[in-house]
Amino acid sequence: MKLERILPFARTLLQKAVNEGDIAVDATIGNGHDTVLLAELVGETGHVYGFDIQPQALENTKQKLEEQQLDDRVTLFHKSHSHLREVLPPIASQRVTGAIFNLGYLPGGDKNIVTKADSTIEAIDQLLDVMAPEGIIVLVIYHGHPEGALERDHLLQYVTGLDQQRVHVLQYRFMNQQNNPPFIIAIEKRA
Repeated sequence: MKLERILPFARTLLQKAVNEGDIAVDATIGNGHDTVLLAELVGETGHVYGFDIQPQALENTKQKLEEQQLDDRVTLFHKSHSHLREVLPPIASQRVTGAIFNLGYLPGGDKNIVTKADSTIEAIDQLLDVMAPEGIIVLVIYHGHPEGALERDHLLQYVTGLDQQRVHVLQYRFMNQQNNPPFIIAIEKRA
């Protein structure tokens, strides 16, 4: 298959946005896969800020970072991503070049604990304020459960209404797959 699948495409977008010395955000650290990728991309001179409300997600991610010897490049917060502006240091302002959200629930975790549209939209608004020009926010939307479908609908309405003079919004999805496959919304802050 020559078309990139959803998760590889999300990584491609992050690789285009995040470079050595940059600041990046993993808004839903989950099991740490994207946090590790971002830590590799920012290199020794950059930094990643990660958020999750579940202690298990923080523990899983911390372990992965330590195994890869990347933990010194990452600060993890046991907080909702909607508190981003409260905890990011002033140096991060206008230097965040990439951010990712994997929406839904923690794989292997409690499926009753899910991301919600209100806090996600609040976090996106905050990120757009601190992002560098041409910074990219990647939203991987898992909508195969009732709360995910609600979040999807609210997010689609929200991003459709974003000012095109401020951001570019892309939707990347496979249209003919069954069982509500995940899809991507990417938001690029205009220069």
